[in-house]
Amino acid sequence: MKKPLVILTGPTAVGKTRASIGLAKSIGGEIISADSMQVYQHMDIGSAKITREEMEHVPHYLVDEISPEEEFHVVRFQNMAKKAMKQIYENGHIPIIVGGTGFYIQALLYDIDFTENEKDEQYRQGLEQMAKEKGAGYLHEQLQKVDEKSALEIHANNVKRVIRALEYYHQTGQPISEHNERERQKQSPYNFAYFVLNDQREILYQRIDARVDAMMQMGLEAEVKELRDMGMNRNHVSMQGLGYKEILEYLDGECTLDEAVYKIKRDTRHFAKRQLTWFKRERDVIWLDKHLYSEEELLELMKKELRERQILC
Repeated sequence: MKKPLVILTGPTAVGKTRASIGLAKSIGGEIISADSMQVYQHMDIGSAKITREEMEHVPHYLVDEISPEEEFHVVRFQNMAKKAMKQIYENGHIPIIVGGTGFYIQALLYDIDFTENEKDEQYRQGLEQMAKEKGAGYLHEQLQKVDEKSALEIHANNVKRVIRALEYYHQTGQPISEHNERERQKQSPYNFAYFVLNDQREILYQRIDARVDAMMQMGLEAEVKELRDMGMNRNHVSMQGLGYKEILEYLDGECTLDEAVYKIKRDTRHFAKRQLTWFKRERDVIWLDKHLYSEEELLELMKKELRERQILC
């Protein structure tokens, strides 16, 4: 018997948090965050981190667990999430993966193998130096030459993933996109339901803009200043997140505050669009059009699907 697993995802600001709490309370679930930023301590406002009050006593994992100095990546997420799932199953409950990082969800759902070849430190250091001297864009162009598919999927600013893809090609002579595609074809070891919550684009973009305005009112600038005082800078993975890198640019005198806020809104909208593109490629996804249903109706739809899949009795 495959163990049950529920996924509730969707673009940023669509309302996953509220929907997930209602679902967890209704089916006896515990929540694992699939968010690359909410895992960090001291990064509450810019990550739109769920508060203790919003949790409504539903247990949450991978929220507020690591220091912003630490690097968080898909392999670490996979390991931490599996450990959390083991605990949830032992508690007699159903794990609900909630968050918008599609790559993390895919890695967990299909148990993708990220076993690395022996690292070539000299080659990696050469790529890191190249990125410093010639810029992230130049490095991304090198990836485009050998693995066009990966270059389309990996943003130029995600230097670590670009380096990993180039390193894989250097070591194996094969594009990492081909490896990832083979892994994607694996069958999931779980009896799962993969819900994607979505809304009309205009409404979603309005929610994104309103969320960014609220973050500024709540003190995002002060939060970034505190992190900088702790020694955090743009070289840390945590500070490359949306909202943090733009405010850092403002604090470093590279733009005005209004320009930083504009960039956060614009780049968050672009991020939401990329998220939706990712989810459209995934298999066995159940789309939930938020604007067509009330909260109660959405919950009943999810429960009906879970009963049909024998995840819920």
